[in-house]
Amino acid sequence: MFNRDAQQAESWMSVKENFFETYDIAAQEDTGSKKRENLDKAFALQEEKINALKDMADLLTEEGHYDADSIAGKRDEILDRWNKLKDMLESHRSKLGQTKTLNQFNLDADEMEGWLNDKLKSLQDDSYQDPAFVQSKLQKQQALEAEVAANEDRIKAVIDMGNDLMANNACSGNEEDVRNRIKDLEDKLEKLKEQMTEKNTRLKEASILLQFTNTVKDLDFWFVQIEVLLTGEDYGKDLVTVSNILKKHQVLQADVEVHQERVEDLKKQGQELIDSDHYGKDTIAEQMRDVDDKFNKVKGLCAVRYDKLQKSYVLFQFYRDIEDEETWISEKKLLMSSEDYGKDLTSVQNLRKNHQRFQTELSGHDNRIKNIQETADKLLDDESYPQAEIKSRAENVNNLWMELKDAVARRTEKLEQSYGYQQFMFDVEEEESWINEKFAMVNSDDYGDSLATVQNLLKKHEAFETDLEIRRDRVEKTVKDGEKLVNDGHYQSDNISARCQSLDSKLHVLMNVAVTRKAGLKESHNFLQFKWKADVVESWIDDKENQIKSGDYGKDLSSVQALITKLDTFDSGLSAFEQEGIANLTSLKDDLVASNHAKSDDICDRHEKVADRWENLKKLSVDRRERLLRSQDKFKELEDLFLTFAKKASAFNSWYENAEEDLTDPVRCNSVEEIQALRGKHAQFKDSLVTEKNNLQQLRDLTKKIETYTKSSNPYTWFTMDAIEDSWNNIQNIVAERDNDLAKEEERQLQNDKLRQEFAKYANSFHTWLRETRANMVEGSGSLEDQLENTKKISGEVTKRKADLKKIEDLGARLEEALILDNKYTEHTTVGLAQQWDQLDQLGMRMQHNLEQQIEARNSSGVSEEQLNEFSTTFRHFDKDHSGKLDHAEFKSCLRSLGYDLPVVEEGEKDPEFEAILASVDPNGDGFVTLEEYMAFMISRETENVASKKDVEDAFKALTADGDKPYIIGSELYQSLTPDQADYLVKNMPPYRNAHGDIVPDAFDYKAFTNM
Repeated sequence: MFNRDAQQAESWMSVKENFFETYDIAAQEDTGSKKRENLDKAFALQEEKINALKDMADLLTEEGHYDADSIAGKRDEILDRWNKLKDMLESHRSKLGQTKTLNQFNLDADEMEGWLNDKLKSLQDDSYQDPAFVQSKLQKQQALEAEVAANEDRIKAVIDMGNDLMANNACSGNEEDVRNRIKDLEDKLEKLKEQMTEKNTRLKEASILLQFTNTVKDLDFWFVQIEVLLTGEDYGKDLVTVSNILKKHQVLQADVEVHQERVEDLKKQGQELIDSDHYGKDTIAEQMRDVDDKFNKVKGLCAVRYDKLQKSYVLFQFYRDIEDEETWISEKKLLMSSEDYGKDLTSVQNLRKNHQRFQTELSGHDNRIKNIQETADKLLDDESYPQAEIKSRAENVNNLWMELKDAVARRTEKLEQSYGYQQFMFDVEEEESWINEKFAMVNSDDYGDSLATVQNLLKKHEAFETDLEIRRDRVEKTVKDGEKLVNDGHYQSDNISARCQSLDSKLHVLMNVAVTRKAGLKESHNFLQFKWKADVVESWIDDKENQIKSGDYGKDLSSVQALITKLDTFDSGLSAFEQEGIANLTSLKDDLVASNHAKSDDICDRHEKVADRWENLKKLSVDRRERLLRSQDKFKELEDLFLTFAKKASAFNSWYENAEEDLTDPVRCNSVEEIQALRGKHAQFKDSLVTEKNNLQQLRDLTKKIETYTKSSNPYTWFTMDAIEDSWNNIQNIVAERDNDLAKEEERQLQNDKLRQEFAKYANSFHTWLRETRANMVEGSGSLEDQLENTKKISGEVTKRKADLKKIEDLGARLEEALILDNKYTEHTTVGLAQQWDQLDQLGMRMQHNLEQQIEARNSSGVSEEQLNEFSTTFRHFDKDHSGKLDHAEFKSCLRSLGYDLPVVEEGEKDPEFEAILASVDPNGDGFVTLEEYMAFMISRETENVASKKDVEDAFKALTADGDKPYIIGSELYQSLTPDQADYLVKNMPPYRNAHGDIVPDAFDYKAFTNM
């Protein structure tokens, strides 16, 4: 079955191989799509069969078929042939794709070439110089640019397709045609873009010229219109018309300024076109000159018309000002001719105010008249104005002005005379009215029936007297004003004199009546004040008697002291009131009796009654003070007992709180000494309980004594005897618990101390071994090989002692579990010992490596073992702590001992020579130099003169007898080198052979040795 399937597979593959070898891709391009699909399906089905055949062969082989080798060979042959056939399929597919791409390229190239030729032809039109339809041509040009931009990517895609075909060798022998088509497309595209750019530039120039010409036409039309307006002869018939014409002219001027900017822009644009060598530059220059001439003419006409309008405006304004002043003067002259000078003071005052306002207005018009005269003088200087009319109108308004000022002066004088008389009559009538009003008040028989009423009447009378003084001055002034009018010869002199005498007589009568009334008011006030004062004193005594008769003598010391303080205040009030109230009442009584008052007997009786009550009040105060003092003594004794109990209770409570805090503090120690110290302190505390028990008994005695006075609580403390007894009992319980806790902690510390001693025993012993082993390891005696063997032996011992370190680590873990943080029996820790063991282990490995390097260096570099031992001995000498490394200071001292001449520098100063050495020997900059780094440095320094093979050969050649032999003899080596170096070379340098291959006796080949 396997052979059958194999034959079928080989037959199918033969057919397909023949198909691929004879298939014409170019001829079958249009009809091969369906065949390719059928071919892919056939290959997919056949691959399943091949895989099934392979699985069958693998199964037969695995089952041990008798012809397994033949089956396996056939399987491999078929699989190999199948893979080659699939490669042929992939190659077939690739060729089909390349042919299709080439055909598509030719189609696309034909299409793009036709489009390019069509657009190139459309660009040959040179009608851009015709200004008609420039905008439509520009739009077409923009559409063309958009079309070119849109198709440029398509053209480039076709070019890229052709380049890809050539790059992939997929042109089917048509490479030259493809290359020519690509170049043709690129050239035509570039030519199209160039012609399109050129035409676009020409169309833009034509558009700019069209815009320029249209602007010139617009300006020409404006020039015609503006000249018509500026050459008109209408300059106005009055001020209103001239103002309107001026406003219109200002509009024209603004329009001219606006068009000036347009003209400047036009000239600038034209000059740019000329500078750019525009094809219409001659026409542009001519249009620019024409526009400039017309605009200058317009500006000249504008200035001339404005000057004429301004002169017309000034003349008509002058006429208007004269007309306004003449009208105003006529109105005011009629007002000044009035005979109304006022019938009373108010009317005169109003007329004077109006006249003053008019005078102010007159002053303002004075400046207007001056301005009119100044304007007239200026106009008369200009002969273009009507001289006679201007002069006549100016003189006329000036005459009217002088007449008005004379009328104003006459009326001012008349108004002042009328005002003086009316003011005098007003003042007289006002004063007489006030005197009549006040006479009725001071002539009254009402002297008041109460103290408040009399005081009010006295205040009114005092206010009246103040007003009277003021009025007297005013009356005197009014009389003097009347006498002045009489002396000035006023037409009402007799009437003025009579009114003055009447006013003065009425004033003196009023003053006499006022003096009589004031005396009566004072007498009434003193009697009523005595009665009121006596009532006040008796009322005050009534109030104080009620206070002093109180039965409250206090409930405790503070309340008694408060009552005594209140009584002190009461007595102070008595003393103060005696000096003020009683003394004032007595003084009033004495004054009334001395003045023979009609009720003197009643006044004396009332005074005696008040004095008796006052003495009784003072006696009551003395009695109350004696009772309060006796009560105070009693409460003071009780207060002392309360204070003593409070102090002792507070002290006992403080002792209790401190003791409770100390006794309840958790018992946690770190050593036997600490727990023993705690037990000692606890014993001392128990001894002190005897003293506190005595204090407790004192508190009990105080409580019993206080209870004989009162059952109330102590105001100075919240502690009670019951609470103190509870605290004492609680302390006894806490002491017993503390004894138990201390005993347990002491037992725990004894166990911990045993664990510390055990750890210290092992740790100290292990540390001693570490120190001794490190010393033995770095001692370095004997040959390098002996030292290496000894180091390996010690390293092995270090590895074995790891078990001892594990024992120490277990003991350390037990210490940590027991929270033991210190150990007085040893200074070593688990971590420290582990680090030292690790360092010793690392030191052993480094020393082995270093010794191996030294041995290699001795054998290969010529450095003697004595030198290496010297280097090592010197290093160990300065390695005081046997750490296997030197710090920088130790390394510097080591180098000096070996003969290095290093300068001595101050602290902080740099040493460039030593720093250069450090850069090579301590490149990691860790601050230390290990033995390996040190030995490598010293060996390199000993061999640094041998820089290359040629240098070594030249050195050996120089040691030969004539300095040029190709070999060296033994005597020359021993003569020039140290014995060790010579022995090493004799032992390791190969013998020299001549040209025939024979060995030359006692001759060594230094060239061969150098190349070893």
